[in-house]
Amino acid sequence: MASLSIRGVSKVYSTSDGPLAVIDNVSFEVANGEFISIVGPSGCGKSTLLRMVAGLRTLSAGSIELDDVAVVKPTRVGMVFQAPALLPWRSALKNVMLAAELAGWSSKEYEPHARSLLELVGLGGFENRRIGELSGGMQQRVALCRALLTESTLLLMDEPFGALDALTRDEMNSELLRIWGAGGTKKTVLFVTHSIPEAVFLSDRVIVMSQRPAVISADVPIGLERPRTMEMRGSAQFGRQILQIYRVLESGRPALAYD
Repeated sequence: MASLSIRGVSKVYSTSDGPLAVIDNVSFEVANGEFISIVGPSGCGKSTLLRMVAGLRTLSAGSIELDDVAVVKPTRVGMVFQAPALLPWRSALKNVMLAAELAGWSSKEYEPHARSLLELVGLGGFENRRIGELSGGMQQRVALCRALLTESTLLLMDEPFGALDALTRDEMNSELLRIWGAGGTKKTVLFVTHSIPEAVFLSDRVIVMSQRPAVISADVPIGLERPRTMEMRGSAQFGRQILQIYRVLESGRPALAYD
């Protein structure tokens, strides 16, 4: 498992019109095995923050530490994007194995693990299907398996289900929680989404970011019991927590207290 520390992080881009401040002095901690979602207005820097955690973007100020080690270059984490970013000429299995190939790992050692991951997400028997033969939800499952193959203790997810229809998205939410809890050792997850209900359903806490330059408007603990079930979406508590986060986003100001 991984612990993550984000302290005083800011990001300013240089543009033809001058400096563009995207993130301003953002700090929060993520404990081992926590599932944290980040919500906020479009363009507020959620994806930028995720890429800085992965070491794919430099920081303008502050520090990010993963397991007490400063992130100063691309680091070994699992990452899933909104688009599956799969190679259409490869099979599902070969797309999962791409992570091992790029890292120079032994195919003989990692292929059984890749096959077991595909089995875990319900794609047993589809290992040799080309990507074009798979539905959108199935393709996103392949992308998730590719991220999990690295055996990283930190999983970064940037709106991974945003392009799916509502029913498939709900199925993938439940599938993700099942995989996350499999084996008894939960990965640490940082999950970016525009969907407040999705964030509440999945998370232990929801980080709410403001308009650009983004600050943290609220860090909302989610009180729903685990394991989460679809029936919980109809509960009064689920509705209250959605409204709580919506009010913070609507106000655009840091929340000092919660209802």
